[in-house]
Amino acid sequence: MAKELRSILATDCGSTTTKAILIKKIGDEYRLIVRGEAPTTVEAPFDDVTKGVLNAVEEVEDLVHIRGEKDRMIITNETIEVPQDGEKGVDAYVSTSSAGGGLQMMVAGVVKSMTGESAERAALGAGAIVMDVLASNDKRLPHQRIERIRHLRPDMILLSGGIDGGTTKHVVELAEIIAAADPKPRLGSEYKLPVIYAGNKDARDAVKETLGDKVDLIITDNIRPVLERENLGPARDKIHDLFMEHVMAQAPGYKKLMSWARTEDENGKMEEVPIMPTPGAVGNIMQTIAKIEKIEVVGVDIGGATTDVFSVFTEEQVFNRTVSANLGMSYSISNVLASTGIKNILRWVPFDIPETQLRNMIKNKMIRPTTIPFLAEELMLEQAIAKEALRLAFEQHKEFAVTLKGTQREREISEAFSQSTSGETIVNMMTLDILVGSGGVLSHAPRRNQSAMMMIDAFLPEGITRLAVDSIFMMPQLGVLATISEKAATEVFEKDCLIHLGTCIAPKGKCKPGKNALDVKIELPDGEIFEETIPFGEMRKINLGIGETAKATLKPLGGTDIGAGKNSEIETTLSGGVTGIIIDTRGRELYFDQKLNKETMKAYIPEDHTERVKALIKWMKALEVYPEEWLS
Repeated sequence: MAKELRSILATDCGSTTTKAILIKKIGDEYRLIVRGEAPTTVEAPFDDVTKGVLNAVEEVEDLVHIRGEKDRMIITNETIEVPQDGEKGVDAYVSTSSAGGGLQMMVAGVVKSMTGESAERAALGAGAIVMDVLASNDKRLPHQRIERIRHLRPDMILLSGGIDGGTTKHVVELAEIIAAADPKPRLGSEYKLPVIYAGNKDARDAVKETLGDKVDLIITDNIRPVLERENLGPARDKIHDLFMEHVMAQAPGYKKLMSWARTEDENGKMEEVPIMPTPGAVGNIMQTIAKIEKIEVVGVDIGGATTDVFSVFTEEQVFNRTVSANLGMSYSISNVLASTGIKNILRWVPFDIPETQLRNMIKNKMIRPTTIPFLAEELMLEQAIAKEALRLAFEQHKEFAVTLKGTQREREISEAFSQSTSGETIVNMMTLDILVGSGGVLSHAPRRNQSAMMMIDAFLPEGITRLAVDSIFMMPQLGVLATISEKAATEVFEKDCLIHLGTCIAPKGKCKPGKNALDVKIELPDGEIFEETIPFGEMRKINLGIGETAKATLKPLGGTDIGAGKNSEIETTLSGGVTGIIIDTRGRELYFDQKLNKETMKAYIPEDHTERVKALIKWMKALEVYPEEWLS
């Protein structure tokens, strides 16, 4: 148990930029004081990640004028002081890292859709990029699996398979494949590759004998002890430990950085705070907020190369994270075009543009990833591409965040003709409480209304959903901070990290164009009453500021549902934000997506090109997404 923290320094060592934040306790609450950043220095010519950390922290010092004799120093003799006398330094220093490519793993399971999928969930939840999933039923020949392991050179492998007390044959065969590959780690060639075994406990001796001295074998609890239950915690903890001991220890300067990350316990004794993978830390703060507030959360971080989606759903607070490693806004922007098709991008563009011009813009962004939009048209095109990247990443997440496959349960009469009783997605947009966006295209959009519209068009929230964005991407630092002080992490998350955009009201279902979709009555704080019957296919924005609330009576029409059933009225309290209340009556309906080759959800958008452009301009004007002159 840590002592009461008065000041906390937290850094995130990204692949290109190292960010530092200083948090202090002011009165009874923790607040962000300043933020600094500097280029990451893990690569040549510096080859020492701590130089970038010190540069970022030095900027923090300059911003708070902390160099005076009577003030508390952060840096002393090229180290970060966490003193015991309380005279110098900060009370705690914590850090996350994705420098050097982050944590790259392979996982293996006997059945791909069961133990293989559970192993993938454990690795993704720990903040890893899963490079491949090996399984006994993946239809690859043994030599192909061996070649795959040698080619990918992961940081570690997670091996699972079989329930406790079940057959051991197949998981031992997977161990033999790993042994035959004789894999070498990506970093630190003189070290053995870490392999975590989290499968059938009856196979431990056989696995130990098979892998022998070829790998650094770590044994932990089975991630699927019985078909009906996952036990991912022990495997995730081992992944974190090995990330510190093997991956981080081999990267230039990380041993020194690990010695800095520490705090005092209640007895004044120094204790280390493990460095966490950046995505794992973001997942940690999502889980912490969901647990404390007892809410369901979806979060997204869209970057230049990858898009991470996080979710916490159901009463059991089931956490899932997925990495769409081929969907991003710079390095991977061409993959977005290839995955979704030119027509799906153009459906969000409110003007005419030749396909060749859009393709050229996408290719230029890929070869010059640090450029930002200069013209209004370029900004609109980039945000249209972002909608598709987010949509595809979320579709992948919904396919992964499912109930456990292979389980049996009692079926209801209504399910008698159902094709499947397991493996169904647990993502329920109607019960979702808050949707949080992060990443450059969302956090740094010129207008917050643009962020709101991108998230609504991409995720299609249903019912009543709060919207927010990460102001300056400090969720990783807050995630690792939550391991030593949930109070500090959650207070800064709520007060300084999140920018509340407002609330989206979106009836689910389909009406005929021109028919009425929603009766709305909202009592605003100034006494004004907004009352309107809104037709199908419209969007409205009602101003309601940050911290303000309004009582609302909502009655869906035409067979639509706002959360209480078709045509059932709801009385509720709505929260405001930068954009206020957004009403979206474009409906939500299932359709078969030819590109994805599966059923998915869509909102009403006219098929005809001219009508679609008119509708887009009307919606964008209603939400004040762009200046009027841009849309004229």
